[in-house]
Amino acid sequence: MPKIKSKQNSAASPVDSSGLSTAEMRLEILKKLRIIMRTAAQHSSWIVKQCGVNGAQLWIMKELHEAGELRVGELTARLAVHQTTTSNLVDDLEKRGYVSKARSAKDQRVVTVMLTELGSATLLNAPKPARGLLPEALLQLDRKHLDELDNGLRGLLESIETLDEEFGMLPLPFML
Repeated sequence: MPKIKSKQNSAASPVDSSGLSTAEMRLEILKKLRIIMRTAAQHSSWIVKQCGVNGAQLWIMKELHEAGELRVGELTARLAVHQTTTSNLVDDLEKRGYVSKARSAKDQRVVTVMLTELGSATLLNAPKPARGLLPEALLQLDRKHLDELDNGLRGLLESIETLDEEFGMLPLPFML
């Protein structure tokens, strides 16, 4: 993935908000949100081009790699999406040979999902971070910064007149 500027090679960070007017600060925040969303979208596009699965599917493969095997409900919780979304993503991965499913011998209602050799090889060669830029970036933040971000986003959401909170359980369109 082409990089225009990264933390490692950038001498200047995004514009410092101290000294800006309120109007200028709003525009700087808007620019930062655009940078975040477009960078995440670019990363997801790169994932599809490099390994043939979408970002959400690669995230599932990463979770399976780390856990060994998981139930669909456990994957759903780890990705914070609807169970039907997870099921559809897993079904496609299974059809393409990246994962396999097996029923529990103790309880036939329980289905576990695991990576196949093809899935493991694809994950190994996939662009990093496999979970996607946004989930991985959130893992890098300490609790203080997570609280600040949560409070700021909550305030932003409260200022939006019409919201559908169910959107929070759907992957971003560029992840699919």
